[in-house]
Amino acid sequence: MHFPLPTLTEAILLVLVAVSFLLQLWFLLRRVRPLAFYKNKYSNAEFNKPVSIIICAKNEAENLERFLPELLEQNYPEYEVVVVNDTSEDDSDMVLARLKAKYPHLYYTTIPKDRIFRHGKKLALTIGVKAAKYDYLLLTDADCMPAGKNWLRRMVAPFAGQKTEIVLGFGGYNKEKGFCNLLVRYDTFFTAIQYLGFALSSKPYMGVGRNLAYTKQLFVGNNGVKSHSHILSGDDDLFVQQVIRKDNFALSLDQEAHTISIPPKTLRDWRNQKGRHLSTSGYYRAGVKTELAIEPISRQLFLLSSIILVFFNTFAIAAAGLWFLRLVLQLVLWARTAKVLNQGKLFWSVLFFDIIHPWLLLWAKIGTFNRRKSTQWK
Repeated sequence: MHFPLPTLTEAILLVLVAVSFLLQLWFLLRRVRPLAFYKNKYSNAEFNKPVSIIICAKNEAENLERFLPELLEQNYPEYEVVVVNDTSEDDSDMVLARLKAKYPHLYYTTIPKDRIFRHGKKLALTIGVKAAKYDYLLLTDADCMPAGKNWLRRMVAPFAGQKTEIVLGFGGYNKEKGFCNLLVRYDTFFTAIQYLGFALSSKPYMGVGRNLAYTKQLFVGNNGVKSHSHILSGDDDLFVQQVIRKDNFALSLDQEAHTISIPPKTLRDWRNQKGRHLSTSGYYRAGVKTELAIEPISRQLFLLSSIILVFFNTFAIAAAGLWFLRLVLQLVLWARTAKVLNQGKLFWSVLFFDIIHPWLLLWAKIGTFNRRKSTQWK
């Protein structure tokens, strides 16, 4: 059935389709393509200088018991693991003491609970960096498991480059059943496409604390997290944004360099976690914020205007053709990226989340408005 549209409306819709398609094409080719065709130039690099692994933990006794031995048994000549036990009220101290007896290269310190002074993760991180005795630092979380015994070796390999001061890694989540788990893994995959793709296309802006390395001198020389200490979150992304340049970082995306975390179990848990992460995005550089906003907006405009043109049978072939072209290009690039990040067939989820994911992010962002004065640790 044909529903004629006013010429002006047709023209506006056609312009929207064309402009939004070009913006999407630019994002896919400029930001996603470098990651999709990523080649690890440090696969044969050897770096053997001592490393300090730093973990900030709060009420993580169960995860420390489960995952810390994996970190303490890495295939690397000389390293230490520094755990900052931040005001925990569970059995973390007992677990750490027991593990210390077995692993002499484990060191830990405890921040006592203060009824008046309340702090976030940044204090624990600062204490951990000060306690570290080596010049190269590798950060992860208590609920993260390294992909294998060579995780440490592979993550610090890029430090073999003369100018490398920061190494960006990837941290994924366990695959489980259910919609929430699919959302968590898709969102993590999409976030990685953004920050890793931006970095490979000469616009680095963040890293994730689940799998991140930098030099101690870089942290100390830039006064650590002092410039954004008033912000609850941002111990990873805001610090990286502060110190990263086009020539002082590298990526380590070897599958052995990944970490695997325990995913949030419910949509509410994911929303709270994602909301905390999104709360720092307002402090990104203007150019990065603009581009991160333009991508989902142009995506929604493209999909909506294409559907309207096809539905009203006006320029239907052109609109459907552009939609199909973008979809094929996206699937090809995302399939290659999923292979790079060892995410299997997760890329197929884009067929569903391409439309609803921005709205779920908006839902998580709105949730932060009611929690701005929260003192939640991470």
